[in-house]
Amino acid sequence: MHQMNTKMHFRFLFALLIASFNHDVLGKNLKYRIYEEQRVGSVIARLSEDVADVLLKLPNPSAVRFRAMQRGNSLLVVNENTGEISIGATIDREQLCQKNLNCSIEFDVITLPTEHLQLFHIEVEVLDINDNSPQFSRSLIPIEISESAAVGTRIPLDSAFDPDVGENSLHTYSLSANDFFNIEVRTRTDGAKYAELIVVSELDRELQSSYELQLTASDMGVPQRSGSSLLKISISDSNDNSPAFEQQSYIIQLLENSPVGTLLLDLNATDPDEGANGKIVYSFSSHVSPKIIETFKIDSERGHLTLFKQVDYEITKSYEIDVQAQDLGPNSIPAHCKIIINVVDVNDNKPEININLMSPGKEEISYIFEGDPIDTFVALVRVQDKDSGLNGEIVCKLHGHGHFKLQQTYENNYLILTNATLDRERRSEYSLTVIAEDKGTPSLSSVKHFTVQINDINDNPPRFQRSQYEFVISENNSPGAYITTVTATDLDLGENGQVTYTILETFVLESSVTTYVTIDPSNGAIYALRIFDYEEVSQITFVVEARDGGSPKQLVSNTTVVLTIIDENDNVPVVIRPVLHNNTAEISIPKEAESGFHVTRIRAIDRDSGVNAELSCSIVAGNEESIFLIDPRSCDIHTNVSMDSVPYTEWELSVIIQDKGNPQLHTKVLLKCMIFEYAESVTSTAMTLVSQGSLDVSMIIIISLGAICAVLLVIMVLFATRYNREKKDTRSYNCRVAESTYQHHPKRPSRQIHKGDITLVPTINGTLPIRSHHRSSPSSSPTLERGQMGSRQSHNSHQSLNSLVTISSNHVPENFSLELTHATPAVEQVSQLLSMLHQGQYQPRPSFRGNKYSRSYRYALQDMDKFSLKDSGRGDSEAGDSDYDLGRDSPIDRLLGEGFSDLFLTDGRIPAVQL
Repeated sequence: MHQMNTKMHFRFLFALLIASFNHDVLGKNLKYRIYEEQRVGSVIARLSEDVADVLLKLPNPSAVRFRAMQRGNSLLVVNENTGEISIGATIDREQLCQKNLNCSIEFDVITLPTEHLQLFHIEVEVLDINDNSPQFSRSLIPIEISESAAVGTRIPLDSAFDPDVGENSLHTYSLSANDFFNIEVRTRTDGAKYAELIVVSELDRELQSSYELQLTASDMGVPQRSGSSLLKISISDSNDNSPAFEQQSYIIQLLENSPVGTLLLDLNATDPDEGANGKIVYSFSSHVSPKIIETFKIDSERGHLTLFKQVDYEITKSYEIDVQAQDLGPNSIPAHCKIIINVVDVNDNKPEININLMSPGKEEISYIFEGDPIDTFVALVRVQDKDSGLNGEIVCKLHGHGHFKLQQTYENNYLILTNATLDRERRSEYSLTVIAEDKGTPSLSSVKHFTVQINDINDNPPRFQRSQYEFVISENNSPGAYITTVTATDLDLGENGQVTYTILETFVLESSVTTYVTIDPSNGAIYALRIFDYEEVSQITFVVEARDGGSPKQLVSNTTVVLTIIDENDNVPVVIRPVLHNNTAEISIPKEAESGFHVTRIRAIDRDSGVNAELSCSIVAGNEESIFLIDPRSCDIHTNVSMDSVPYTEWELSVIIQDKGNPQLHTKVLLKCMIFEYAESVTSTAMTLVSQGSLDVSMIIIISLGAICAVLLVIMVLFATRYNREKKDTRSYNCRVAESTYQHHPKRPSRQIHKGDITLVPTINGTLPIRSHHRSSPSSSPTLERGQMGSRQSHNSHQSLNSLVTISSNHVPENFSLELTHATPAVEQVSQLLSMLHQGQYQPRPSFRGNKYSRSYRYALQDMDKFSLKDSGRGDSEAGDSDYDLGRDSPIDRLLGEGFSDLFLTDGRIPAVQL
């Protein structure tokens, strides 16, 4: 048993260099031997060692991989990395090759990569082991022999069958010991052995009518195996004459293409007996194989042997048939003869073409990559013809495109290689035809088609049609609105041609461009992410990158997109002068104003551009008598008549400022124009004081002058104090900043009032005309000459003084104003106001009004004890301060720089007052 295992694991190598080929393609024919029934996974060869001499000639032997080119054969497996050939499934030699002495498995192995292709033809011979015992087809063989059978009579016996070959196959037969019969072992032409039963002693049915003998068939294997069958011999009365054939054997030559029904032989056996003892019946011997019975037919009466099934030289080259002839008499003894039929080959087989491609599972398609070098491996072609001689010699050709060639390696094996570098974008598929033709007469040929498809590589970048795209979009678009699509094309396939779009990072007004627009990465569609405002940005420029999905390197290309925003008329005109409160402004006009007097100029802005920002003004109401004229372009308002001739003292003019956009947008303002006269105002005030206090005129004048002097003194001290404070704190004042930063600076006021920001201006009916203290535009009220002022003051010395305090700053916007009003025109209230200013009890209060272009801060002076020019000590006034009252109107609402200066002469002296 140990020796048997040693044999089963024994292997040896025959390495034979067959040929060397052009373009550095080498081939070897490697032969190995293995025993059948070896364990699955057993390694029978290592190609990396057996072909080391060939691999050393390659540039990088360690990187060589092996690929088996075999179809439908999983008995042997080749490890791609190591080249080990191992057993993939149990090999049964009897099932693989039946009784053929030469049993081998052949296949081809190529090396990878194919740039330095090597081809090795592997032939593995499968050796037999004694794993089968001889067996008879019947366990009981009945034989009938006449008692008159002569000594030496031979009777063929059933043959035993042993699927093993060589010494392991059937070797001999033996018969159990007896005195009447013996056997002789004989060999057929095909090498099969059979036994003949020989009568060695005369038989006497009356003494013994039957015999049972054991027939044993055995082989010479190790261990020896055997099989047996029981011979049951019956002795009968004999017919003393037996049929006889003309010859004991016949040899027939049969063409393999002979049709069914062909007469092969006319057997003519004779029997001298008469009647039934002389009538002969022909039949096949009982031990002939079923294959004989299926292929040939014998006429039992006439003895005609005919072809019942067409033969094939490539399957069976000869047949040996045992025929017997037996008369119908009692105790007849059959006669036997042997017929040997040799099959003659004819050219009846076309050459077979077997194409092994590099794409498993797809027999008719081969794949190679574009750009592969010349002599790239495409396919392995193997042709064969089952015929023999010239009928089996083959000539192979390749028809198709000149970019491919056929190169013979050895015997009937060919390589198909590329003959040029291929470009998939020019042509992606080639149809090739392999033609194999034998040299028989007539010649037979076979044709096989297959397709070569060129695989894509990433050798084309995406391409835009233009290097720059320009598009326009109107402002006030919807977020997510579609803008346009930029498309790049890529000639490659699959992921190599799948383009992805991105917007490269850039900044627009210090914000990422990706907050303005986005792009669909799959199709290049560009969408808006926000509402565009032409007044904020009029043009957006960004770069779109197109990137394919190739591997290992992605290819990119860029294009520039210029997006122009188109202006729409979406901004109404905003009036910046005069300062409006609830879209209303108060304008003072002197009584002495003549025709053409400049009343005011309406200054407005429009954030749109072009015609959308061109403004015009018109008076739509309140000027029915054409007392005022307005310039539509400059918006200057002038008097059309002398004010002395007008019976009215107040007008309410409704003015519309509109742009020229489509649709037109406008702003409507109300101008309250009032005529004032200083003399009349003072006289009416003095008379009121006289009526209320019953004082004489002289006393009233003295009190008024004293109050004026006290006011002047307090104002001067206050201005000096404020001026010193502002020197220490030069920060600019911003109401919104002050409110937002209050939590960080609770103890320090964010704005100090300059002494030059407080002026007193005489008013009519307690209302002061709106004016901007720091603008260079014409004054909204005319400046009275000092001489005239002094004259009116002297003439109206009995009138009381009605004043208003205004606080302004160079840093406060133009539409920011503070307004101070008083409840009564009494001088005591003026003195009380001045006292509060001096004591620092006035505190401004913010109140937000207007749209996004304007805001105002108003304060009320209804509760006098709540107002102060100083901070409350808690920073900017908030909701928690005691002097905060949200929603009140402020008494300080506009800039009145010339208020108090109109009460005094140029040199600062108080004008004379007549008593």
